[in-house]
Amino acid sequence: MRFIGVDLGWSSGASGLCCVEWRSGKLALLDLQRMLAIADILAWIDGWLPLDQPGMVAVDAPTLIPNATGMRLCDRLAHKHFGKYHAGCYPANLGSTFAQRTLAFGLSLEERGFNHAPTIHPQQPGRWQIEAFPHPAIVHLFNLPRILKYKKGTLAERRPELVRLRHYIHESLPLHEPPLDVSLSEISVPAIPFKGAELKAVEDQLDSLICAYIAAHWWHWGTERNLVLGDRAEGYIVVPIPKMTSGG
Repeated sequence: MRFIGVDLGWSSGASGLCCVEWRSGKLALLDLQRMLAIADILAWIDGWLPLDQPGMVAVDAPTLIPNATGMRLCDRLAHKHFGKYHAGCYPANLGSTFAQRTLAFGLSLEERGFNHAPTIHPQQPGRWQIEAFPHPAIVHLFNLPRILKYKKGTLAERRPELVRLRHYIHESLPLHEPPLDVSLSEISVPAIPFKGAELKAVEDQLDSLICAYIAAHWWHWGTERNLVLGDRAEGYIVVPIPKMTSGG
């Protein structure tokens, strides 16, 4: 079973991409990329998850937007549950400039057999997609009092926060169930650069890694250790509620 995370560029720009695989009770990191064109992103997904391969794709973008104006139910719930962590999400509606792009991406995944999975029977093979949101996942996974603020501010402010995220990925994810130990994987997580454009590229990749882990955590535990904000009709976001296996 493979799990793909997509930190989708909502309006334009590159997207972070990650693929992890479930092997003998552990997750292995298979690939970490950043691509610009949607066609290239879909071809990359097809390469790791061809039509006969079970897997799940977690997308950091609103792929279901039923509301013409205002906020989706899941957006309101994210603010309600995670606003105190500074993790409220950006509102989405059909009038948003990004709506056509993100909806089309979700439909392209459906055409490949990835059905939306706001409910799931854990640890069963299949092809699914979910919407993910890294900020509240990071708060829960790493037991933080607020989000890591690596997206806004000066380079000097953002870089240490991204260094912290990389550290948590290396030190904390191996202690969760399912465990992801990137130090034992086939590829490594890139170091955090000192230049702005290069920093943004690694940021996108690390966000996609968190999305891939959200997919694996949802598949492994279902609602036992995950929170689902919203539903299939109004849009939904899956957020892990983990229990550490050791060391925390």
